[in-house]
Amino acid sequence: MELPRHPNPWRTVSTRAAYTNPWIHVREDQVIKPTGGPGIYGVVEYKNIAVGVIPIDDEDHTWLVGQWRYTHESYEWEIPEGGCPEGESTAETARRELLEETGIVAEKVEPLLTGIQLSNSTTNEVCDVFIATGLSHAQAAPEDTEELEVLRIPLTEAIQMARDGRIRDSVSVMALLALSDARSRRHS
Repeated sequence: MELPRHPNPWRTVSTRAAYTNPWIHVREDQVIKPTGGPGIYGVVEYKNIAVGVIPIDDEDHTWLVGQWRYTHESYEWEIPEGGCPEGESTAETARRELLEETGIVAEKVEPLLTGIQLSNSTTNEVCDVFIATGLSHAQAAPEDTEELEVLRIPLTEAIQMARDGRIRDSVSVMALLALSDARSRRHS
């Protein structure tokens, strides 16, 4: 079913850069709202595409990465994730992040989800997620902003963690539930 398309009801009057760093650009737009009145809209533009990867071994186990998330002031478990800079494919980023964060090298990387909008009310951030198989092990090399713990668990347990709230990262939850759904459809 094709969904109806609608014209943009917003009109941008002006744009002001509020903040920029190597990863994000924040702007404030003066707008005319859909109701016709004036307003403002704050937008966070990401310079990289988000990428997540679910490694799956021959015993149907996966690896999660645990780390302190500064913005939420909590320790979180996630699938390996990172940012895809301009000039690198998201599949290459999936391979690179998997190696950096876990020390795993994937023989095969296949797309699971593409172009997922992570917080479309305030950001333009999108994410691609991959499944990695044919795994071998090398040396992990996390970035200096990452203090990671790596956990190998049954994939069914990781999916349950996404369902029961032990995993709260949106990319990880979305990816694990999409994988579960795809497997259920394949087996029915």
